[in-house]
Amino acid sequence: MARPVYKRILLKLSGEALMGDDAYGINRATITNIVEQVKEIVDLGVEVAVVIGGGNIFRGVAPAAAGMDRATADYMGMLATVMNALALQDAMRHIGIEARVQSALSIEFVEPYVRAKALRALEKGRVVIFGAGTGNPFFTTDTAAALRGMEIDAEIVLKATKVDGIYSEDPKKNPNAKKYETVSFDEAINKNLKVMDATAFTLCRDQKLPIAVFNIFKAGALKRVVMGENEGTRVIV
Repeated sequence: MARPVYKRILLKLSGEALMGDDAYGINRATITNIVEQVKEIVDLGVEVAVVIGGGNIFRGVAPAAAGMDRATADYMGMLATVMNALALQDAMRHIGIEARVQSALSIEFVEPYVRAKALRALEKGRVVIFGAGTGNPFFTTDTAAALRGMEIDAEIVLKATKVDGIYSEDPKKNPNAKKYETVSFDEAINKNLKVMDATAFTLCRDQKLPIAVFNIFKAGALKRVVMGENEGTRVIV
């Protein structure tokens, strides 16, 4: 039986990925589909950490947040990511995955982020879900994914999207847009390809941490990425 190419991965999930076809919130069928894909790779022995966004929840309160102080809005977004992290943990436990939530903000009912504890949990085969981003305003969950990926010695950051890779242009606007199987960090910068925000992308480039972009809604895609098959796009040094 073939073995996974990657032993330890950091999976970056946007909050919007949990919405399914809903306008906001958490779609139960969608979150179940995602955690079932995670279980596939956990069963292969892959150590999985997750950074989750909060756009699906914060989108619902965004009209009220218009004109709000940026730092205040960012803290609200961090709380939304913790809510999503708890929902992911619950969904994982329902299908037999041991998971723990660690938060960059001090919240009584979840464990604080402690690198050593996260590493021990991963080594025991538990999924670790990082909530509250970096714990600082003005930094995105993309940056949190890059940072946590480096801290846990992940071999790759997997960015789960609704698109099956990185294209030269928006494939919805231009059906002739070119899809890249692999692209270098420098080429992605020179061609202004939208992979992650600039801070996250620079962190990954400087630390030589590769990124894979794939469609989490494509059946079996996550497993194919960790097996090293031709799925999505890989950004390499």
